[in-house]
Amino acid sequence: MTPSHAPGAQTAVVVQNTRSGGPGRVGAWMREAGIGLGVLRPYEGEALPQALDGRPLLVLGGGFLPDDDERAPWLPATRRLVTQALDDGTPVLGICLGGQLLAQVAGGSVRAHHGQPEFGSTEIRLRPEAADDPLLYGLGATVPAIERHVDAITELPPGASWLASSAACPHQAFRVGARAWGVQFHPEAEAERIAGWDRERLARQGFDRDRLHTEAVADEDAAVSAWSVFTQRFAQVCARLP
Repeated sequence: MTPSHAPGAQTAVVVQNTRSGGPGRVGAWMREAGIGLGVLRPYEGEALPQALDGRPLLVLGGGFLPDDDERAPWLPATRRLVTQALDDGTPVLGICLGGQLLAQVAGGSVRAHHGQPEFGSTEIRLRPEAADDPLLYGLGATVPAIERHVDAITELPPGASWLASSAACPHQAFRVGARAWGVQFHPEAEAERIAGWDRERLARQGFDRDRLHTEAVADEDAAVSAWSVFTQRFAQVCARLP
């Protein structure tokens, strides 16, 4: 694990699941808020720690299901860390695959190729429960965020707070307990990344890459305004750890 942090700062364990799926601007916002990142790349053979030892956990996206252990043999270790964080009350943020994994570990359900695929900038609708959420309060009724998924959470964990939805996907954001958040969308992804997505794959799903890119660029300022605050608030939760 290669840490990136200021001396004395809290350092989060970051599980990166694919070569292109790094922490992006979420990582930059966390560093700006004083939280370092220890990014682990298990797809390159880097081992995940046996224990978090009180460190916050960030699990990023990837083209796997949460229990796709044959293709991603590090997922059992990732699930173990998420379980430990839930048991200990350690802050967790799961993005896309990471959010699905959090949901499954906590007792929810995830299905492959379920519902309508979502790609590009999408309107995220904050539910009334978000008004009291430490990360989502005050961000507005709707916020754009970039999506890239065909799998979906079909059932939230028992007792989870259901925080956001979209027109095509009910479970866009949720919280388990006081300090564990999962999101289906990608707050870390910049609009410009869409220009590099596979045009033919998008076309097979019924999407035009140029249109997705144009729409995301138009929504970029609103997305940055909301998700930078969301991330900074998560960093504040992490900073309050002993």
